[in-house]
Amino acid sequence: MRNTSVTRRGLFGGGAALGATLQSGSALAQSPPPGAGAPPVDVSLKVNGAQHELRLDPRTTLLDALREHLALTGTKKGCDHGQCGACTVLIDGIRKNSCLNLALSCDDLEITTIEGLGREEALHPVQTAFVEHDGFQCGFCTPGQICSAVGMLAELKRGLPSAVTPELAAAAMEVAETEVRERMSGNICRCAAYPNIVAAILDAAGKA
Repeated sequence: MRNTSVTRRGLFGGGAALGATLQSGSALAQSPPPGAGAPPVDVSLKVNGAQHELRLDPRTTLLDALREHLALTGTKKGCDHGQCGACTVLIDGIRKNSCLNLALSCDDLEITTIEGLGREEALHPVQTAFVEHDGFQCGFCTPGQICSAVGMLAELKRGLPSAVTPELAAAAMEVAETEVRERMSGNICRCAAYPNIVAAILDAAGKA
């Protein structure tokens, strides 16, 4: 008579092996075949005043186009999910997370990165204020913080309200600490240099 006894060790071991086999098979079934990517498309990007003609996979994000194809590595890749703000750039003067925008969607728009805001001999007022107020530590988030601050100050000048704006009908919003903290909340600093960042932005608002 055949021995059909099953041990506890054998049961769990067999289950684990079966699960791994099924998972491997599922992954193989879902993987696209080699060479099945979308055909490349022509993209025209105007970055920091210079025109660039690129041929890209249509799924390429603006962030990857800037870093991998134009060597503009000042724009940082942090979370790559639009949650940290490290990749913030200005698109037609409006601050955007470049990881959430396809390069194709930015065709012929004005894109400004940290490299285009100022030069070493002529810094943008926000850049100068960040240096004077020590608004950075490791510096990884700083390009996104500065680009976001420039776009945020422009929003205030245009009279765009935030969740903490007391007077929505004002022609131009007051550059107050509460406004700066609310509007910059999408830019994360792992070093927690927030007090100095806020001070730098408030100072730059008076000099811009």
